[in-house]
Amino acid sequence: MSKIANPTKVITGVNTRRSYANVWDPKSINGAAPKYSVSLIIPKSDTVTVNKIKAAIQAAYEEGQGKLKGNSKSVPALTSIKTPLRDGDLERPDEAYKDSYFINANSATAPGIVDADRQQIIDRSEVYSGVYGRASINLYAFTSNGNRGIACGLNNLQKIRDGEPLGGKSRTEDDFATEEDDDFLS
Repeated sequence: MSKIANPTKVITGVNTRRSYANVWDPKSINGAAPKYSVSLIIPKSDTVTVNKIKAAIQAAYEEGQGKLKGNSKSVPALTSIKTPLRDGDLERPDEAYKDSYFINANSATAPGIVDADRQQIIDRSEVYSGVYGRASINLYAFTSNGNRGIACGLNNLQKIRDGEPLGGKSRTEDDFATEEDDDFLS
């Protein structure tokens, strides 16, 4: 059985980091329908993933020209529409986004979440903003409320390794990793 390659689907590299990880419960943004979502932080040094995403954006643009054209006489140039791959150095002056690109992915359905051995993760504390792993995403053309562009759908996630939690909240296991009371009342 041969696999038919989907040019708009990308599996990111293992050093992709999660931020704003709403992967367990859907969240409504500005009153819209609740969705599962994550910001994927991709090191600029991961040129394989970056190039795969750029190729998938181009493929989604080519596949979606009818949708992007809408009622216009012509299809807008790819450079004139919204695309999902963004430069962290320019748009997010945060240490986590330094020397990285990022792409926001979302879905109306829950992503599958597995560990490095492809075993389903059930413990919610295992996947958080800051964890590293691969993501399966699809890029597609959209036209909505006068906006046209390429968007990113979230398929599945694989945790490869832990990372420093993002967002200022520490993990419970880290807070109580020591039995010493040295800092009690300090």
